[in-house]
Amino acid sequence: MLDETLFFDTLRQGLWIATIVSVPILSAALIAGVSVGLFQALTSIQEMTLTFVPKLLAIVAVFWISMSFMTETLVAYFQDHLIPIIAGG
Repeated sequence: MLDETLFFDTLRQGLWIATIVSVPILSAALIAGVSVGLFQALTSIQEMTLTFVPKLLAIVAVFWISMSFMTETLVAYFQDHLIPIIAGG
């Protein structure tokens, strides 16, 4: 059975891994959203698909590029931290 410190340490590490894994996608969405918003403000074009499509394309491109990093990070976390806890070691 898990004691309290091990539980909270595992939870803290899991949240930190989730933060690290989500940073590339969130930063791409932020950069694409700000640049499209700036473009819309400068040109007075208020088309809703103009905000959605570039942001979606940026997110998909960054996801495709950083997929190996995300997979390696999650697999390392599971193999180094969660599986030994589940196995009882």
